[in-house]
Amino acid sequence: MPRSTPLVIGHRGAPGYRPEHSRSSYDLALEFGVDGVEPDVVVSADGVLVVRHENEISGTTDVADRPEYRDRRTTKTVDGAELTGWFTEDFTWEELAGLRCRERLPKIRPSSATFDDQQPVLRLKDVLDLVRDASLAQGREIGVVLEIKHATYFAALGWDVAALVDAELREAGWAEGALPLTIEAFESTVLFQLQERGIRATYVYLLEAAGRPFDLLSRQGTSALTYRQTAAPAGLDGLVGRVDGISVDKRMILAPDKLGRAGTSTVVADAHERGLRVYTWTCRPENSYLIGQFRGRGGPAAFGDWEAEWGRIRDAGVDGVFVDHPDLGVAFFRS
Repeated sequence: MPRSTPLVIGHRGAPGYRPEHSRSSYDLALEFGVDGVEPDVVVSADGVLVVRHENEISGTTDVADRPEYRDRRTTKTVDGAELTGWFTEDFTWEELAGLRCRERLPKIRPSSATFDDQQPVLRLKDVLDLVRDASLAQGREIGVVLEIKHATYFAALGWDVAALVDAELREAGWAEGALPLTIEAFESTVLFQLQERGIRATYVYLLEAAGRPFDLLSRQGTSALTYRQTAAPAGLDGLVGRVDGISVDKRMILAPDKLGRAGTSTVVADAHERGLRVYTWTCRPENSYLIGQFRGRGGPAAFGDWEAEWGRIRDAGVDGVFVDHPDLGVAFFRS
């Protein structure tokens, strides 16, 4: 059943205020009263699940300034895109643990950047333990929304990501449904693999506004469904009984025209008709991230009319929202 108010999920913690995926980012999100937090996981050279938004880490850590790692800079193709930088799979966990987190968007979030170089990179285990402890301390259930990144890419390097996630969740006590766990990915293959392994969770298929999932593209080529085709009624029919819900780019709900004016979308209603939950990402107040209709004066970092944009999302009837400013998200979506 659709929720009366959506779950408010701290997207990488509280990255509107602290460097994403840092300990203080998660601490702040939990202090603000979120329903859950969202760690992304990638893989280290020795098979540790590391909490980073991407496996290329030069934008979110101090690795580029470490002279001992200068020779690790390289170019790779990840999910069809060529990237140059430093990659988690080229570092052991011990090496990664010595790096420090940095603000990914310092021009948009200069206050967050004042916390640069103070906090170490985290493992999935660290976040799972942190959330469990916060749940006990606050006397309420707090969930983890675990996003698995680049499973097909890591499989080509020899890593069975589903097996790594399975082992970590079981060891940490998050595999049997005692704690609220959601698992999400842009690749359905890894979701199905974890279902087969018996991990008790809510399974959510992430959908971009454009493009195709790399797992299906690598096997089926251009005959693979696009994300938009998957979000259409016929595509949603194919998800019934396989996943519990979808998580869509907010533009798929706001449906802006070429002038940035919000339009009409039926994706939430279509999914709900089929018993699928709908989450959306990412609710951010800065002009940079609002669709044109809701941008205001003051430049990219200034807050625009975020309440009006978020109101459209709330009124669409979503079941969960990912927010970068959890205090704003909790206050707005629970009111």
